[in-house]
Amino acid sequence: MHAISDISGTVKSWASLLDDATRDQARSLGELPFIHPHIALMPDAHAGLGSAVGTVIPTVGVVLPAAVGVDIGCGMIAARTRYTAADLEGRDLTRLRDTLEHVIPLSPGNYNKRTDRFPFTAPRLRELSDLAERHDVDLSHSPHWKVQLGTLGGGNHFIELCLDEKDRVWMFLHSGSRGVGNKIARVHIRAAQEQCRREGVKLNHPDHAYLREGTPEFDRYLRELRWAQHFALLNREDMMDRFAWALADFMGDADVGEVERINSHHNYTEPAVIGGLQVWLTRKGAIDASAGRPGLIPGSMGARSYVVEGLGNDEALRSAPHGAGRVLSRTQAKKRYTAADLEAAMGGIVYRPGRQWVDEIPAAYKPIDVVMEDAASLVRIRHTLRQVVNVKGL
Repeated sequence: MHAISDISGTVKSWASLLDDATRDQARSLGELPFIHPHIALMPDAHAGLGSAVGTVIPTVGVVLPAAVGVDIGCGMIAARTRYTAADLEGRDLTRLRDTLEHVIPLSPGNYNKRTDRFPFTAPRLRELSDLAERHDVDLSHSPHWKVQLGTLGGGNHFIELCLDEKDRVWMFLHSGSRGVGNKIARVHIRAAQEQCRREGVKLNHPDHAYLREGTPEFDRYLRELRWAQHFALLNREDMMDRFAWALADFMGDADVGEVERINSHHNYTEPAVIGGLQVWLTRKGAIDASAGRPGLIPGSMGARSYVVEGLGNDEALRSAPHGAGRVLSRTQAKKRYTAADLEAAMGGIVYRPGRQWVDEIPAAYKPIDVVMEDAASLVRIRHTLRQVVNVKGL
């Protein structure tokens, strides 16, 4: 287990693998006067825009929209089925891969052509429309937000069929609030920068701009943030239901006999009491690891993933890592590795081969085993998952 290290008086790290850029970003963020009691760097921490991904940031009286990030509510969902590895034997999993690519739109900007394809989508769209109306959420920047529900996106977002340590079959996927969440985030990042300029606040970095409690801008951000979080949650639910439909059809059954489902965010902020003070606890690439709380920690493409339970570590702000964490930029990974390297790393997992996914090769990420060892005081592992099918957008 990796020992906690103090980066500064207001930054603690659980990462045994930590580069200077990430350390510097955390130290700079820790100098802000409203941090209380300290920032927690998770084992998967790596440099990001304005603040490091894998950072847990407790702030008193303010929220930093850029720290929450542009993919509000991004997170994971997993569902265990009644199937086992034996049920998959002799079946052509490339057919399941192709079906998943057909029923769930992949890649940035690629959305549904219609919203009535599946009966479970309409109630979610009504719920989001009602929520937006009740809380005066401005969606004028995203007139086509409804066709984004049930779509994956690209980058490190994925859909996987997995087997656990008992060879039970799990459905597993990673996505967020899509284009509509991105536009909501950018509106409020600009609003925070404008508020700080108006009040003469000097910032070390524009992404340290904040919104103060008690202002109209803060209230509006919280309303629209919560809407985007809920969109992200329902987006994952919709894709998981499509996944279940595709898997049941592939198996020749009416349903997959779902046993349990876990759906959790890793880019968001929420009120919390830390060290006796009311704070806004922002998890930028981190999950809630309160005692007993179920969570999901995916490995990189081709690596193991984990279903976990929080241990409620107060020093770590009751948080845990959200994945493996990059060590190479996408550009660096594409220069260093080839499609053949990726195929070797995938080790027989059914995926769509091609150079376009080389930036997601496991070697571009921290080893998930190291991340989980560093997280031993943060979570307990319930299940270890290995992929048999992987689907990604560009």
